[in-house]
Amino acid sequence: MSSWRGHSQQSLGGLTSHLCRALFLLGLFVASAWSVTPTPQDCLILRPPNSHGSSVSCFSAPEFPSWLPGDTIHLTMEFSNLTQLPAAALHGCPGLRELHLSSNRLEKLSAGLLLPVPNLLVLDLTRNALADLPQGLFRASAALHTLVLKENRLQTLQASWLRGLRALVHLDLAGNCLHTLPAGLLANLTALSTLDLGDNQLETLPPGLLRGPLRLERLHLEGNQLRVLGDDLLAPQPSLRYLFLNDNKLTSVAAGAFKGLKWLDMLDLSNNSLTTTPAGLWASLGKPARDMEEGFDLSHNPWVCDQKLSHLCLWLAANRHKMFSKNETRCAGPKDLEGQLLLAVVGSQW
Repeated sequence: MSSWRGHSQQSLGGLTSHLCRALFLLGLFVASAWSVTPTPQDCLILRPPNSHGSSVSCFSAPEFPSWLPGDTIHLTMEFSNLTQLPAAALHGCPGLRELHLSSNRLEKLSAGLLLPVPNLLVLDLTRNALADLPQGLFRASAALHTLVLKENRLQTLQASWLRGLRALVHLDLAGNCLHTLPAGLLANLTALSTLDLGDNQLETLPPGLLRGPLRLERLHLEGNQLRVLGDDLLAPQPSLRYLFLNDNKLTSVAAGAFKGLKWLDMLDLSNNSLTTTPAGLWASLGKPARDMEEGFDLSHNPWVCDQKLSHLCLWLAANRHKMFSKNETRCAGPKDLEGQLLLAVVGSQW
């Protein structure tokens, strides 16, 4: 189940992926007619044949390049220890589509940084030192599709920071220091499909958090301090397909928490403090309604295998073919069943 718990499949950062990309680009250059131009810094300018612009890649460069080609559509400047960007850094490349700035030491951004690049689709700021964002940063970013702020130093968020992101599909805020979220944070993000809030310090979530997005398919809440999952959090998102709640402190899940999630394909509730679940919780998930395509994980919870757990155990019997970590899903009580597999208890008790 560990393959589901990380964010690596969602993150746009990471040294390994960029080394692979660099090797891939060089391979294409050797095998085709790509134009590769060296620069005074540790950068390459790549111009693929039949392309609409240049791709600039810089690694460990001492400063932000001032010589960017006017037709730059893809800019990567990573692992360079940058602490700030010039306010006019992007003035020379109005057609920029992707900006990758992960693994630097950026502490602040200029409010006007993105004004010259209204067609920007991807902004990756993974693994920097940002504690906040300037008001109006995205006021000209109506086209932005992907925003990654993973592994920064954000302790609070303001809903106003995200104004203007009408086309945003992917928002990654994982690995920060968030304790709370403001009401209305997602109110205008009606195209949002993936929301990653994993690995923060969230103890509660504001009422109506998910009322804004209309198309949410993937929700990451793992690695927080959540104790209760209520009836209303997920109700506005009937199209949700992937739900990650593992590695929290959940002791209670309301009977209607999953009601209406008719398309859920993946559920991870592992590594929580659940002892039981209420009758009716599982009615809309898995068989007999439909098969969960990707599976579920309920392991490493202190399940009390008494009559109150019969609904879950019977549901497990029908859906065992989609169950991860079967050998780690065991009873913590009562005493005579301690250590027993939940799947084994189904046959012996009910």
